[in-house]
Amino acid sequence: MEHAITIQSDDVELAATLHYPTNQSGAAQVDCQRWPLIIICHGFIGSRIGVDRLFVKAAREFSSQGYLVLRFDYGGCGESTGDYGAGGLDVLIEQTRSVIDYASTIHCVDLSRVILVGHSLGGAAAVLTAARDNRIKTLVLWSAVAHPHNDIVRIVSKSEYEKLPIGGAIDHHGYVLTSQFFDSLSQHQPFEQLRKFNGDVLVIHGTADDTIPVDYAPLYQKMFWMRSEGQCELELVYQADHTYSTTGSAKELFEKTGNWLTFIQKQKKDWNDWTI
Repeated sequence: MEHAITIQSDDVELAATLHYPTNQSGAAQVDCQRWPLIIICHGFIGSRIGVDRLFVKAAREFSSQGYLVLRFDYGGCGESTGDYGAGGLDVLIEQTRSVIDYASTIHCVDLSRVILVGHSLGGAAAVLTAARDNRIKTLVLWSAVAHPHNDIVRIVSKSEYEKLPIGGAIDHHGYVLTSQFFDSLSQHQPFEQLRKFNGDVLVIHGTADDTIPVDYAPLYQKMFWMRSEGQCELELVYQADHTYSTTGSAKELFEKTGNWLTFIQKQKKDWNDWTI
């Protein structure tokens, strides 16, 4: 069962889709038990659908495994109102927190199992949000950006970025990117903030990613390992590109994510049973 919803974040209306857990036959589970929640954060100028419907397929796969899944469009993307990049990365973080605010009011959500899945720039936004919002208990990074300013400049192209006038804007595929947006990207460093998050983390990256370097994945793992609390595991999807565009790579991405989440939840349950 899927519902289209709208989530208010300041003056922007965020378009979102909520997927309820389904049983093996595909029917929605009507009994209101406490479900773990997955929130999916899309990447730069993306949408809650994803390239080749990546996030649609992910949400349906995870809902079939018993998760409540919420995927949404950042302001100015997909069907949301607003202008993308207005207010910079700070606004993306605040919009992510607005989505968590909404999800926290859903009666059937298990607030001890709130999982943030971030892809590309959405991965960096997820890290930065988790660093300041303790409602997030688990973090999953898919091909995450590590250096927001440098990575987005490389995607836009340095030659285009150099055309950006001070206080002005450039057009990138129909999106107006302001100097304020780029300034905001340079002010946020996920590697410096991630130690504030003490939950468990899964880092996944495709080895054939030519958009965001696969070398970021072990760096993320190393930085997360330096925390005093929380585990971090690294998985690579061989020959996968940035958007896991083949059937095989998407399937492997979902399997690795689902298996790790199941392992983490079982580990926590076993630990709780042992301490009792």
